[in-house]
Amino acid sequence: MPFTNTYSNLPVLITGHTGFKGSWLTTWLLELGATVIGYSLPEPPTQPSNFVLSGLSERISDVRGDIRDFDALCETIATHRPEIVFHLAAQPIVLRSVEQPKLTIDTNTGGTVNVLEAIRQTDSVRALVSITTDKVYENQEWLWGYRESDTLGGHDPYSAGKAMAELAIAAYRSTYFAPGDYDNHGLAIASTRAGNVIGGGDFADYRLVPDCMKALMAGRPIGVRNPLSVRPWQHVLEPLSGYLWLGAQLLGRGPALGEAWNFGPLEQKGVTAQALAEKLVELWGSGAWEHTRPGYAEVETGLLRLSWDKAAHRLDWRPVYTWVDALTEITDWFKAHQRGDDMGRVTRDHIARYTARAVELGLAWAGE
Repeated sequence: MPFTNTYSNLPVLITGHTGFKGSWLTTWLLELGATVIGYSLPEPPTQPSNFVLSGLSERISDVRGDIRDFDALCETIATHRPEIVFHLAAQPIVLRSVEQPKLTIDTNTGGTVNVLEAIRQTDSVRALVSITTDKVYENQEWLWGYRESDTLGGHDPYSAGKAMAELAIAAYRSTYFAPGDYDNHGLAIASTRAGNVIGGGDFADYRLVPDCMKALMAGRPIGVRNPLSVRPWQHVLEPLSGYLWLGAQLLGRGPALGEAWNFGPLEQKGVTAQALAEKLVELWGSGAWEHTRPGYAEVETGLLRLSWDKAAHRLDWRPVYTWVDALTEITDWFKAHQRGDDMGRVTRDHIARYTARAVELGLAWAGE
C-alpha cells in the first residue's frame, strides 16, 4: 500500500489546507483514509480555489484561524489531537513579501514558532513535517543544486522569513526534541524544501504557471517577467509524495530522519521561464507570450536549482514526472476546469494517475 498504509484512520492536522498545495495534500490524505483536520484563514487565498472547487470542506474538520493566533492553534490541537502535523500555512509569494514584509515574517517565521510551541504543549503529536522553501538558501547563482548543508539566507523578506523558520525548527529540535531524548518527548521533527511547485488549481498572483493559464483561458498573451530565469519546476504531487513518505518514516522510525530535506525535480538541468511558457502554449493549442518588464522583477533569483540526492539515498525517494509531464497534467486540469468538470474527481484522478506511474517505476513509497 502507498506510504505503508500509515495514514489510514490517522488524525492529521494540515495548516494552510485551503491553499494550492494544502488542498492537494488534503485530497491525497483523504484518499489514504486519514482523518483530516485543516487550519487556515477564514477565506481561501485565491478566487477561485482548488479547495472550494474540490468540495473539501464537507469532508474534513475545517477549522478557520490565523497561524499567528497561538491560542486558537493550541485549542485546535488540544481538541482534535492530531498525531502528525503538516505545516504549510504561509504567505507564499516573494513579490508580495516586498510589499508586506512584516506580515510575511510574522506569518512565515512567527507562525512556524507558534506551531512548534503548540506541539510542545501537547502529548498527541508524534511527528511534524514543516514545509519551508528552496529559497531558504543564500543566493549564490550557482549552476549546481543547493544541498541541505548549504548556507541559509535571504535577500527578500519571504526568503529571509523562511530561513529564520528553518533556524527556529532546528533550535526547537535540539533544545526540546533532541533525538537522544526521544523516549521522553516522543516527537520527530523534519523540515522540507521543495522546488518551484506547479500544478492544476493554482490561481495565485505573481506566479508563472497561474499567469500562463489565466492568460491562455482568457485568450490573451502570457506576460513573462524574467524569460531567462531558471527554476526547479516540479508538479505539486512530487513534493507531496516526499512529505507523505517522510511523515510515514518519522512516525515509524522516530527521530532518525528528523532533519532538513530537499525535494526537487527529475531534470538535472533547470528549465527557463521562457521554455515553460512556450511549452504551455504548445500543449494548450493556442496563445503566445511576451516579455514584460515590471520594476519589481529584479528582486527575484535568476538561477535556482535544488539537489535531492539526500532524499534519493536515505529516503529512497525520487520524482515521477518530467517537466513536460507536469505541464501536460496542468493543461489537462485547467481544460477540465474550463469545461466545468467535477474538479474534486479530476484532482483525485490526477493523484491516482501519479500513484500508478510511481508503482510502475517501483518507488518505495508506492508499495505494490
